[in-house]
Amino acid sequence: MSPRTPGAELPEHPDWLWRNPEPKRSYDVVVVGGGGHGLATAHYLAKNHGITNVAVLEKGWLAGGNMARNTTIIRSNYLWDESAGIYEHALKLWEGLADELDYPILFSQRGVLNLAHSLQDVRDSVRRVEANRLNGVDAEWLDADGVKDVCPIVNISPDVRYPVLGATYQPRAGIAKHDHVAWGLARSADAAGIDIIQNCEVTGLDVVGNRVVGVRTTRGPIAAGKVALCSAGHTSVLAAMAGIELPVQSHPLQALVSELLEPVHPTVVMSNAVHVYVSQAHKGELVMGAGIDAYNSYTQRGAFHIIEEQMAAALELFPVFARAHVLRTWGGIVDVSPDASPIIGLSPVDNLYLNCGWGTGGFKATPGVGWVYAHTIAHDTPHPLNAPFSLDRFTTGALVDEHGAAAVAH
Repeated sequence: MSPRTPGAELPEHPDWLWRNPEPKRSYDVVVVGGGGHGLATAHYLAKNHGITNVAVLEKGWLAGGNMARNTTIIRSNYLWDESAGIYEHALKLWEGLADELDYPILFSQRGVLNLAHSLQDVRDSVRRVEANRLNGVDAEWLDADGVKDVCPIVNISPDVRYPVLGATYQPRAGIAKHDHVAWGLARSADAAGIDIIQNCEVTGLDVVGNRVVGVRTTRGPIAAGKVALCSAGHTSVLAAMAGIELPVQSHPLQALVSELLEPVHPTVVMSNAVHVYVSQAHKGELVMGAGIDAYNSYTQRGAFHIIEEQMAAALELFPVFARAHVLRTWGGIVDVSPDASPIIGLSPVDNLYLNCGWGTGGFKATPGVGWVYAHTIAHDTPHPLNAPFSLDRFTTGALVDEHGAAAVAH
């Protein structure tokens, strides 16, 4: 870690937590993408496998992409065994991550409610609760009064368009401070000797025969024994540089925060039917998200009507927010696969690895995907937890269809 002058004012982005080295001409592993997944991969390459001749390349500033643009929700209550496996592994890592990194990530296990508004919602929700319990994931079904007990500000009146009939509840779920997570992971990777290279955009992949041998960047060519892609909505663009067409589409995903408020919202509430999810950040802002904008785009902003619709949904569920003011809005770029599940593993090009297709659920998986992706890179074979998420499932038909459990919800 670079020394810092005592008493010096800290910069807005704490680069003093890690070095800013010039890129070397070659590395054993080059990780493309300096967000949560890239940093977690680097952290576990060093921690679990002793691989430290690694560069993490970020085209902008560290964790300035989707890592800085999500709504920080963490949960593991997914339907299918494969999804529950990787997300529950991540949640268990979240529970010890602050101690592991020796850095305050502000992980708050305040629970998550997924609301049901129709009889079909109720049936699907109860099914998911039972599936969660079979997989060792904490989950329970609450009726409308139970929802009110957990979150008193939710409107459970029957006289609304989408009355609350109940909800699934995962008590161990919650939120964490995304910036702190990135900074803690970066500090750990840097301390292990890994180079974090900011303002270094990858402009090409060098492939000889069927093996990747390096990357071309805005800061010069870099040779690599292995290249790991994890740049969310742009992973498909990078893979195309190696002649790989990925079955993912990139969309804007918007979110917003309110002005600072006193603590009023004790948990996280999601509703797929009215398309909104709401929590309250540590500082006091209400954090809200909705569904993706339908069109394909790489812009980090979206259409105004999406915000209008999510505000209407939020006010139906939380009339108490009627006089709150929107402070700011933003968008991320999410990559969506045909079955709403990620692609993690080997690619058709030797020594080139894929981590993409997380849609709206990437943040919650951060330590878990870093763990399994590092294993995949180190051993050139998938970890058992990410083996079901290989690219070839789209030709074999072994899909992991999580549209119901993912949907609008982060």
